[in-house]
Amino acid sequence: MKRRNFIRDSSFIAFSIGVFGKIKWDGKAFVGEDPTTTDILGPFYRPGAPFRTDLVQPETKGEILHFSGTILGKDGKTPLKNALVEIWHCNENGAYDNTSDDYVYRSSWRTRDDGKYHFRTILPVPYKAGATLTRPAHIHMRISETTMQDLVTQVYFKGDQHIAEDMSSSDPRSLHRILDISTNDKKEKVVKFDVILKEEYTLDAAAYKKITGLYAMNDKTMGEFYKDGDQLFVKVNGQIMEAMDYKGNNTFEGGLGQVKVQFELQGNGGVKAIVNYEDDNRKWITVEGTKLLKYPA
Repeated sequence: MKRRNFIRDSSFIAFSIGVFGKIKWDGKAFVGEDPTTTDILGPFYRPGAPFRTDLVQPETKGEILHFSGTILGKDGKTPLKNALVEIWHCNENGAYDNTSDDYVYRSSWRTRDDGKYHFRTILPVPYKAGATLTRPAHIHMRISETTMQDLVTQVYFKGDQHIAEDMSSSDPRSLHRILDISTNDKKEKVVKFDVILKEEYTLDAAAYKKITGLYAMNDKTMGEFYKDGDQLFVKVNGQIMEAMDYKGNNTFEGGLGQVKVQFELQGNGGVKAIVNYEDDNRKWITVEGTKLLKYPA
């Protein structure tokens, strides 16, 4: 594990979009290189989903899907035992279960010695995400492992007409996560997706204590930053919105670089958060906030 020191006194550093892996030609199509690229967390993540491998609901009209793969280390060969795999997706009507105790189409599972996971679920469908945008069908994933960097990502499906219009799925770094769908002898859908994690790159615990907490933002929202695993999560007005990796220079970055946060530790024990995010029109927005409680200087 590599550990980066947090810079105590910092100035604003201009952000740029980093590249999470190159694109290569495999003889048939352009695909992404390893490790598996990140994607946005989205507003519908719920921690604590029950441990189960069968998510199919009684009397569903959705198409049965077997979603499976192997969680691998940074060499792309070594299976990772006991990795936590969380998945969540919409139902056959394009709706998420955001409130019920049943955690419909949400699940957790830990890999065995062979690093494999397998979920029996349904094929999600595209759904409206605003007045003009339709998100392509996708499955969200969060993979947590003690020796590798936690990963938040999504998978999409080839042939979906909405991929090109979606800001995340159309990103070149998502190409290798647009997957083939096959059919088994029971006429059920089958999708396989192997995940390659990368080396952990995190911040020391003392620095996390200084930056985590509640912030009053200048767009009149309340932002909360908190640590979960080796990532920094952000809530906006109480709703979980993004998971971010530490990138150095006091900055964290969310999936596909669409959210970037820099923290400035001030001499009086105060902390300032500078948030840059890309909106649905691919326009960069900057919001700043101040932590409500100071850390001991």
